[in-house]
Amino acid sequence: MKAKALTSKGTRDFNSTQIFKRDFIIDCIKNNFNKYGFSPIETPSFENTETLLGKYGDEGDRLIFKILKSGNFKKNVENSTLLSDNLNLISSSISDKALRYDLTIPFARYVVQNQNEINLPFKRYQIQLVWRADRPQKGRFREFLQCDADVIGSKSLLQEVDFIHLFSDVFKSLKIPDCKIRINHRKILIGLSEVLKLEKKLIELTVILDKTDKIGKDKVVIELIKLGLDPSLKPILVKYLSIDDDFINSISTLNNLFKTSLVGLEGVKDLNFIYSLISSKNLGKTKLVLDTSLARGLSYYTGTIFEVNTSDEVNIGSIAAGGRYDDLTSVFGLNDVSGIGVSFGLDRIYIAMETLNLFPKINKTKATVLFTNTNNKHLNYLLKGVDYLRLNNINTDFYPDVVSLKKQLKYANNIAVPYVVIVDDNEVDSSSYCLKNMSDGNQQILSIEKIVEILKK
Repeated sequence: MKAKALTSKGTRDFNSTQIFKRDFIIDCIKNNFNKYGFSPIETPSFENTETLLGKYGDEGDRLIFKILKSGNFKKNVENSTLLSDNLNLISSSISDKALRYDLTIPFARYVVQNQNEINLPFKRYQIQLVWRADRPQKGRFREFLQCDADVIGSKSLLQEVDFIHLFSDVFKSLKIPDCKIRINHRKILIGLSEVLKLEKKLIELTVILDKTDKIGKDKVVIELIKLGLDPSLKPILVKYLSIDDDFINSISTLNNLFKTSLVGLEGVKDLNFIYSLISSKNLGKTKLVLDTSLARGLSYYTGTIFEVNTSDEVNIGSIAAGGRYDDLTSVFGLNDVSGIGVSFGLDRIYIAMETLNLFPKINKTKATVLFTNTNNKHLNYLLKGVDYLRLNNINTDFYPDVVSLKKQLKYANNIAVPYVVIVDDNEVDSSSYCLKNMSDGNQQILSIEKIVEILKK
């Protein structure tokens, strides 16, 4: 029985128009990365499992695609292991590599491995595929492209300030309106765990807080009481969850809440410093707001954390995110190196721009001009013209088969090529070509040099 021609769940094919639109976004992001002084690197699509596992928390580890060992993957594995109910034991026995889950951990590995060749602070960007065994849904896939920028080797909060401006510049370039940069701090979350006496359940606390937008504040309170929150501390939690977008008032409220938490006050101090350098800057229509429910699921964040959302009309969650991760490289043997990075979600940005009709006109071809082919005896003349335009850096194509001119013009119209060059007896006899503008139908008999002049304009 023949297999059905289907893509694997959570993956997609892209047609030319979609790729052109994706390239439009990527080029915009890349241009801004370059403007801010980041340099590109690339890392392999898969890493040793020991490089990835244990870096994303239990939930993240479950979403990593593992690769079977090469050859006989069962070799030297005891039958008792294969028959075991311990999935982690089985997995570690038959797999020693995995597809990368994100670009940050491979970047940390890269820094350690190349520490003698790079200069700190090191600013890099990566635009590469990552894989997660997640449940596919709108804006979330199992294979997707991440666009990351990181600075490693600097503890200065000026990096946070610069990333906020980078967010703003990227989304202004893409003309995405009503972007909101939500900011919080892991030390504020640790401080909350201290004042709520849930220090030993910090991860569970952050996971619940991060669901506030989805389940609402009342259910967050209920879930935290189930987690072990003393009901007498409920007023503190309610006050924390009631903090609004007003940065100055929010800072004041947090200072009062965290009087008994030194680490919490450190987080508040950092955010106040960042805001003092941002508030007078022009972020355009992009807004910077403090969101105390923002927790980020990845366990390696230690300082400032970001998420960017666009208008409610789009309703796809965050379109960019990131944060500071002090000492991430220590897991690979390089201690006391601070880093901060952000990631732009290409797929969600694409959905936002499609929903808001923000893409410029995208042709189905990159060709500027198409030569028609109406007679085999004119092939040398046709190819001479094609070669001349290409030598002058004009994207040029030709119709390969001798068919009716009507059919060829219909094809040119379908792929939205701007110009067509018609080659027929009259043109060959006069050593000229007929240039047809497909938008208005205007035709001119011109020399090939004049055609180049027109097309270059």
